[in-house]
Amino acid sequence: MSLFNPHLILHLLLLTVVTGEILRPRFYSETCPEAESIVRREMKKAMFKEARSVASVMRLQFHDCFVNGCDASVLLDDTPNMLGEKLSLSNINSLRSFEVVDYIKEALEKACPATVSCADIVIMASRDAVALTGGPDWEVKLGRKDSLTASQKDSDDIMPSPRANATFLIDLFKRFDLSVRDMVALSGSHSIGQGRCFSIMFRLYNQSGSGKPDPVIEPVYKKKLNKLCPLGGDENVTGDLDATPYVFDNQYFKDLVSGRGFLNSDQTLYTSRETREYVKRFSEDQGEFFRAFAEGMVKLGDLQSGRPGEVRSNCRVVNRRHNDVLPVS
Repeated sequence: MSLFNPHLILHLLLLTVVTGEILRPRFYSETCPEAESIVRREMKKAMFKEARSVASVMRLQFHDCFVNGCDASVLLDDTPNMLGEKLSLSNINSLRSFEVVDYIKEALEKACPATVSCADIVIMASRDAVALTGGPDWEVKLGRKDSLTASQKDSDDIMPSPRANATFLIDLFKRFDLSVRDMVALSGSHSIGQGRCFSIMFRLYNQSGSGKPDPVIEPVYKKKLNKLCPLGGDENVTGDLDATPYVFDNQYFKDLVSGRGFLNSDQTLYTSRETREYVKRFSEDQGEFFRAFAEGMVKLGDLQSGRPGEVRSNCRVVNRRHNDVLPVS
């Protein structure tokens, strides 16, 4: 994907120039005072049922906010008139745990009907995913509306590939007004969760078209990955993104320093001079990483497109009166 894709530039301009909803902490303090506690309760239930699910929910914020702002468009199912984001290149066979958001929405609708947006659920649940696995906790700004549409093409044009290098990622994040520090810290979301063999086959067997593995992969770790992801094997098999996949900590950065990054887009943060110092710093100081990560998540949550929205009653579909709305190209 070229950095100069005209669709990408248009969407980034919309995100950085247009003013959307006015977001603020404790937005639901009067209309749904238990909203945040309900979300955390349901996230705890999800974590006890399947530990991996909370990491999957956290990923939704990145995949939602980068595509036309934080508007829950990533949650919309396809319709005859709309190809949504779930089947985009970066999401298909990858994003999961949508049912966790459904459970949270159901609980909130019982307590406060037609009040809490799905977009805000994603923001709250992502924060809780981090806090519940040992990471930082922070105050979230709320008050978003839910998108009336979604676009597979917009997601394909914007979302970075697991093959991306640090220079590309720096450029991309900068267009969202996110600094190099923000980018490296937010990459630390890979402190929890798993990735597919599909995303690393080229690293293991054909890095940069060489017919050889990525030379920076630590040898013992490479043997482990070769066993997990053999040529001709099931590329939907998953591997841990760091050595402590169920604990949010700075192990991810320690792994990068030792050449044990799972994705190319992870390991490149240490091999690149532009980002290496932040990786070293976060690997040595977990508190600094936690502070930078929380700050980055708040900034990421501020992204909006300014398009019209609603509060959906079901996070997977727009409300009935909007069913004739066609996707914006």
